[in-house]
Amino acid sequence: MPIAAFIAADLIAIGAMVFGLYFPRHRHRRRDMIVALLSINVGVMGVTYAMTNAEISLGFGLGIFAVLSIIRLRSTEMDHAEIAYYFTAIALGLLGGFPSISPSVSFTLMAVLLAVIAIGDHPALFSRSRQQTMTLDRAFTREADAVAHLRALLGGPVHRVQIRRVDMVTDTTVVDVRFGVPRGEEAANPAPAPAVTPLPHAAPASEPVATGAHR
Repeated sequence: MPIAAFIAADLIAIGAMVFGLYFPRHRHRRRDMIVALLSINVGVMGVTYAMTNAEISLGFGLGIFAVLSIIRLRSTEMDHAEIAYYFTAIALGLLGGFPSISPSVSFTLMAVLLAVIAIGDHPALFSRSRQQTMTLDRAFTREADAVAHLRALLGGPVHRVQIRRVDMVTDTTVVDVRFGVPRGEEAANPAPAPAVTPLPHAAPASEPVATGAHR
């Protein structure tokens, strides 16, 4: 099968992942991640195809990908979901850059990758589970006391609490807490309200408009 078919399949897969899965599902809607995912995918696909047609060792090529990945991941803070999308984009590019692979195998693996990330990052999957780093206004030295305080504060089940830092001077505690949102209080994603441009307020015809300073 010609390389154009692999390129088309990769572009369709990365487009579905970025614009159909990542961007609609994440509220922060990081625009910089769109260009990062698209560029790393196409770049990896191009370099992979070039490596298959040049005298370059596999270890050298993998070393280049490792260095690029480390530089990208250290350049900005990324959460675990974004890292998963990032490496899925790399995997799609690798599959699209090997025309020597059977098309059925390559395209099936692309579909499997998209299905896995679609299911794993679905908003309905464990929608009530949350993780957050919180600063409490009391100094807790025992996790049991912190758990009891967080249950009353959050109004829901607390699955795990890990005390990160206790400051006895300022009477604060930094904790990493895994908790559940009470049923019926899951965060919704309402559609943004349309922007309304206010009309200029016109003065009544019966009242004169003051043009000078009031004396």
